[in-house]
Amino acid sequence: MLHDLATGPAAADAEWVAELLAWEPRIDVTELSAQTGLPAGRVHAALTMLGTSGQIGYDLAEEAYFHRHLPYRAGAAETRNPRLRDARAQVADGAVRLEGPLARVGKGDDVHMVRADDASGRLSCTCFWWAKYRGGRGPCKHVLAVGMVRGTAADTQTDFTRTAAATAARSETAR
Repeated sequence: MLHDLATGPAAADAEWVAELLAWEPRIDVTELSAQTGLPAGRVHAALTMLGTSGQIGYDLAEEAYFHRHLPYRAGAAETRNPRLRDARAQVADGAVRLEGPLARVGKGDDVHMVRADDASGRLSCTCFWWAKYRGGRGPCKHVLAVGMVRGTAADTQTDFTRTAAATAARSETAR
């Protein structure tokens, strides 16, 4: 979910996708992808944005998105997530320096190395969060910041991270 919220085009894509939702009982990602001409990954990111703002939900039993309107404000999920806030602050502070497949994130004595795997392009970090969770609880703020700068935030996640994020989003929706 964090990767989807961190991508630049996700907010604009969400507005476009929201205009195409036709109050069908189920929201079909493949059909929306065909209607918009966006890849399914970007449609998924747009649906994540719409879900965090309370405009759609996810039914675990049906394994499908559905329409709903909850009193959430757009951007509320971002304000409640410290890793996403910190990543945006690092980007704004110019604390991300790209050096080929490596990136240095931070300033002064608090600098971490983020490395892109040559074969898969997946990012890893030298920080404590990454060492402890290895992406199982989502990316660290440094990986998010590098993804934002490279413009590849949606493409840097492991399959496990996407699965974990989707499960968390579904659990949040079910509450």
